[in-house]
Amino acid sequence: MPSSLPLYPLFLKLDGRRVLVVGGGPVATGKVRSLLESGAVVTLVAPEITPELRDLASDGNISVARRSFEARDLEGCWLVVAAAPPTVNRAVAAAAESQRLYVLAVDDTSAASAYGAGTLRRGDVTVAVSTDGHAPALAGLLREGLEAVLPADLARWSDEAARVRADWRAAGVPMAERRPLLLQALNRLYEARRDGAKVSAP
Repeated sequence: MPSSLPLYPLFLKLDGRRVLVVGGGPVATGKVRSLLESGAVVTLVAPEITPELRDLASDGNISVARRSFEARDLEGCWLVVAAAPPTVNRAVAAAAESQRLYVLAVDDTSAASAYGAGTLRRGDVTVAVSTDGHAPALAGLLREGLEAVLPADLARWSDEAARVRADWRAAGVPMAERRPLLLQALNRLYEARRDGAKVSAP
């Protein structure tokens, strides 16, 4: 629901958890793709659906009910995505509120209790940008800007950070000392890449 307070950023583990998507258009299709990538068990409710959603249903990747939303559709869900017309989204939000379920209502802040984000993934690194639901196009532009400036080998940075973290935990290195040490480790990666580029240059 709309609020003047800042949002609390959070990443969800949806692997094996049921998520309801209400709506069957192109926006819903994009959300279903993202949910499947996260391992969610997707149930879709909509009178009409896109050809891609029909293909996903025929392949057994999602469950589809070709009808209007009903409150009973929320049973067993962890999250709800409302990607339908505003009147339907509001009905979904009202039903979900009574069951303490968060609703991601696409481009409909009045029906949303959660908001999506412009997302960039490289390896284990995920960067998400939100405008508190007020300007999703701006979030997308900011994501594109970050994609242009973040290093292409960010996944390698993540691997190195995970490796040295294990060493630090085993050695009992205090948390306050770890960030400078990580910066040194990443600088060594950069220097090795730079030196390698010099060697391979004609």
